[in-house]
Amino acid sequence: MLIERSKKIFNATGADKLIVTAPDLRFYLTGFASSDGLVLVDENGATFYTDARYLEAASAALSGTGIEVKEPPRAGYLSLVEGSGRVAAALSRITADEYIALSKKVVEVTDCTAAFTAEMGVKDDGELAAIKKACEIADKAFEDMLGAFKEGMTENDAAAELEYRMRKFGASGTSFETIMAFGEGSSVPHHETGFRTLRHGDIILMDFGCKWGGYCSDCTRTFLFGDDKKHEDFKKAYAKVLEAHMAAKEKICDGMTGAEADAIARNVLKEGGLDKYFTHSLGHGIGINIHEFPRLAPKSSDVLKNGMVFSDEPGVYFEGDFGIRIEDSVTLSDGKVVSLTNSDKKLIVL
Repeated sequence: MLIERSKKIFNATGADKLIVTAPDLRFYLTGFASSDGLVLVDENGATFYTDARYLEAASAALSGTGIEVKEPPRAGYLSLVEGSGRVAAALSRITADEYIALSKKVVEVTDCTAAFTAEMGVKDDGELAAIKKACEIADKAFEDMLGAFKEGMTENDAAAELEYRMRKFGASGTSFETIMAFGEGSSVPHHETGFRTLRHGDIILMDFGCKWGGYCSDCTRTFLFGDDKKHEDFKKAYAKVLEAHMAAKEKICDGMTGAEADAIARNVLKEGGLDKYFTHSLGHGIGINIHEFPRLAPKSSDVLKNGMVFSDEPGVYFEGDFGIRIEDSVTLSDGKVVSLTNSDKKLIVL
């Protein structure tokens, strides 16, 4: 039950009360999305306070979960903890003004960010099911999108077409701003989708994802819009990036650090003399947010565990020329990687 999440994090803080205001952390505890609200947890249970815009819907959604729903007091949310002893809050997720105001109301403020990070890093069956659904929708939208590319369309046009398909197939929205890069734009890892038009022989790099049930998917595919016979270097690099991607899937395991996982893909690229063009980390955690714990990066000491969901996304980028990234959302199950996005990764030529 949802109430168990609140109890577990509250107990980990050692505080008298736990307050949660960040929208994503509130969603994690309640399963209810809102732009306003506060979750208060103490030894007596958990209560979600929210204003009249959400009260009816929240009451219906949280019925039977063990979490009460109430309107906030007229004196404001912080009046709920005024005079308390030790109060836990996610200090990385509140402003300095909010911290100062809270400090004036209670004896001591303690940080609960680490408790949320640890719990949110490992997904339960319900969370995994939501992420799998978001990944299935992303796969379906990508496959359906391949027939929609037309010479002369802009990156913006293509991004809109893809986002429409994700919505059409059941997504509640995108996980992040879609990256649609044509030709030389693919050499920028986080290219800003614009109005570059599609031409025969162009490389297309699309980084996209959608949300379902409040959880994200993340996927990148790189392919060709026609073969003008001028992409031999691209094809060789693509094969090496795919090899690095697959090596990470095959060798990453439970108990490995993020640095060790990153090194698997980076070493494959090094064998091909491409490691210096791999300018970002191998991956990041995926959940309610598109970037979560753990980090799969050269200096990451984060330990990978069964139930974690993260990206496997090696890439190489040649400034002003082209870039390649191949990314899947994956999870660890029984000590091994299981891919959640499964659309074709062999080089596609439209």
